[in-house]
Amino acid sequence: QVQLVESGGGLVQPGGSLRLSCAADGRIFSIYGMRWYRQAPGKKRELVAAISSSGSTNYIDSVKGRFSISSDNAKNTAYLQMNSLKPEDTAVYYCNTNNQWSQYWGQGTQVTVSS
Repeated sequence: QVQLVESGGGLVQPGGSLRLSCAADGRIFSIYGMRWYRQAPGKKRELVAAISSSGSTNYIDSVKGRFSISSDNAKNTAYLQMNSLKPEDTAVYYCNTNNQWSQYWGQGTQVTVSS
C-alpha cells in the first residue's frame, strides 16, 4: 500500500500562483512516475499533467505554459507549480501513481481561483 499526501491548495486571485506538493511514503515516483488530476464541480476528473520515471512531462493544452510538474526523487515528493491561474482552474487536485499491483490516489486538495 502506498500513501500519498497532498498539500498546497488554497484560495488565490486570478493571475496568482500556487504550488501543490504530493509526498509518497516510499520510492515510487522514480520508478513509475506520477500524474496530477483535477475535478471541478459537476465535471469528470481530468488528467492535467504527468511526469515519467525518466523525467519526461506532458500537459493538457489548457495548462501548457502555465503549469509545471516536477519530482524530487530524493524526497519522494512531486510538485505542480501553477502560475497565471484562471477561474477555470478551480477544482480539487489529486495526485496519482501506480505500481505493478494497484493505482494510488491522494486525498485531494482544493484550489479556488477567484477575486
